[in-house]
Amino acid sequence: MRVLIITGLSGSGKSTAVRVLEDEGYFCVDNLPVLLFPTIIDLVQKTGEGVPGVALVMDIRGRDFSKGYEKVFQEIGESGHSIEIIYFDATDEVLIRRFSETRRRHPALESGSVPEGIRFEREQLAGLRRLATQVIDTSELNVHQLKELVQMRVMDGSGPRRMTIHLQSFGYRFGIPLESDLVMDVRFLPNPYFVPDLRSLPGIDARVRNFVLRQEATSKFLEKFKELLAFLVPAYEREGKSYLTIAIGCTGGRHRSVALVEELRESFAAQGVTVKITHRDMEKG
Repeated sequence: MRVLIITGLSGSGKSTAVRVLEDEGYFCVDNLPVLLFPTIIDLVQKTGEGVPGVALVMDIRGRDFSKGYEKVFQEIGESGHSIEIIYFDATDEVLIRRFSETRRRHPALESGSVPEGIRFEREQLAGLRRLATQVIDTSELNVHQLKELVQMRVMDGSGPRRMTIHLQSFGYRFGIPLESDLVMDVRFLPNPYFVPDLRSLPGIDARVRNFVLRQEATSKFLEKFKELLAFLVPAYEREGKSYLTIAIGCTGGRHRSVALVEELRESFAAQGVTVKITHRDMEKG
């Protein structure tokens, strides 16, 4: 049976993730003592016909959550279950804003400020984060984007299939995407921004894409980068990684990075790889 451990920081989106999993038919339990995990999994396996898996939420609210969870996870795996640890995270600034908007106190500390609670919770959850199969950073996501991301990352891994590749273009002006696994800087390529007829066009436009792709530097880069990916992607798959985010960045995230993401999308699709696309900053420039 597929077992998902949902964990991470308070305010980072765990509740939203659980609702998505419930809609997909998963048996979800929140704040269950860790020592009872094997018991509930066995019960669901025996009585939950048609249930695709179990999602168990563990976080700072369970005061004994840190006691012996590695041994419990090992026991679950040795019983023949597929266990995955999904860790939800966000920046301190975003978490503070979310707590302020909801006017909630931080559950990690009975007294003290929200920033103190976040720091304490990060320390307590550090071990779980190191064990995580996936880390999902929700800092830049609204609730609808988070639901879609959970569906892509978690539900796409519900059966034996190839790894999903998430290609994301971005602009360094707006910061590196926090969820990136691999980041490639393409600001060394000739910039369509300085071509008057192309400046206002996005990288998905054929004229911009042709300008970027016909550059000698682009051809050499793509040749070497595709060789690197041909080595890395199968290696990540062998290690059990089900989702890989490759971020391609240029200055504003409107021209070069967009054109290259579209080119890589076609290359991966031709190989039968499942590809998701995000042009984060294309409309900002």
